[in-house]
Amino acid sequence: MSHHLDTPLAAQGGQLYIDDLYVFDGDRATVFVMDVNSSVTRADIKRGFHAEARYEIKIHINGSELENLTYRFAFGEPDGNSTQTLQLYELTGADAADDAAMGTPIAEGRTGAVTTGGNVRIWAGRIADPFFIDLDELATINGAVKNGSAVDRSAWRADQAKNSFAGTTVESIVLEVSHDEPLLRDGTEIGVWCRTLLATDAGGWRQINRAGHPMMWPIFWPHDTDFSDPANFRHPSKDLTEDGEEIANAVAGVVAANGTAPDPQAYGWSVARQLYPDLLSYQVGTAANYGFAVRNGRTMADNVPEVMFSLVLNTGTTSGLTSDVTKAARAAAFPYVVPA
Repeated sequence: MSHHLDTPLAAQGGQLYIDDLYVFDGDRATVFVMDVNSSVTRADIKRGFHAEARYEIKIHINGSELENLTYRFAFGEPDGNSTQTLQLYELTGADAADDAAMGTPIAEGRTGAVTTGGNVRIWAGRIADPFFIDLDELATINGAVKNGSAVDRSAWRADQAKNSFAGTTVESIVLEVSHDEPLLRDGTEIGVWCRTLLATDAGGWRQINRAGHPMMWPIFWPHDTDFSDPANFRHPSKDLTEDGEEIANAVAGVVAANGTAPDPQAYGWSVARQLYPDLLSYQVGTAANYGFAVRNGRTMADNVPEVMFSLVLNTGTTSGLTSDVTKAARAAAFPYVVPA
């Protein structure tokens, strides 16, 4: 589940840990963005992408339980200029959910440059992180969810909110898929998640991290700093049966303590069913918005902390931050928006 890695693992394996997933409409194309390797700890992290890993964007079409389309990225070792080769493979049908399937190579290039191939354009490299949140506010939510208690905001004021991620960077993979792609035509309903995998000594692949909805790990597992919770390793199709009760009970406890739901347990299960399976839903060709009334993809300007806090607490919250605080970061994060 996505997390910005303010943990002991940040400097050790940040290349394998996902920060954010975005899905939105481009120029007659769908744009998928996968961010990893945050510099939030200011540690001397290893830059670039892991050369023995896979970075995958998984797409479920029209409510399918399993993915119907997978885009798999692989990177080479950094050269003297700190750039890396990249290869993109496409997997469809049963192969999309098969770690042993090789896939079809559709593009090859280098980080820091735009690469095209077939119906896709790619850009990968280091960018300013467009994510924004005040971690002091998050701490007030963490405590309430963990303890099933009332939210205590006495030590936090919205008018003094700060963006805790100002000045931080991430490695970003940007994939733009044309609406000419047969599986991603205008109007198609998709569910999207991404993951990282690492090669094993036995010759297979081990899933390290995955992400769909934003803020899942920081809200529900903030103290699992070694990322050992099974949520990271399973397939989304197993989310509700294996973990729905944990999410439902956590939400029920906090809304009961805050008096924001007449039937806390029923509300808790409604949230669990909205968040699980942990897929980012999107209708191809429409304006993306991860908002209060509608969650349809996610743009870099969406205030997802407020949305997730409000969903979990069943009451409105204010972060004191707006998308304006990351205007410069978002501008820096779009080197891949170039004329076709």
